[in-house]
Amino acid sequence: MSKKRGIVKTYRKFPLSQQPSDAAYWRKQSPQARLAALEQIRTEYHQWKYHAQPGFQRVYTIVKRK
Repeated sequence: MSKKRGIVKTYRKFPLSQQPSDAAYWRKQSPQARLAALEQIRTEYHQWKYHAQPGFQRVYTIVKRK
């Protein structure tokens, strides 16, 4: 049984003059959380662009036999 990971959607309302930067948020996150978010974005992009799960392509080798 695999656990499905996802990004929890949250929001906070700020005046434009006090809006925090995205870079500051991501600097506060752990490296594991950053990689998990990156992997989630990559997976969603591949599903949107190619309508498929990303994976390894097959590699075929032709061997000449005597």
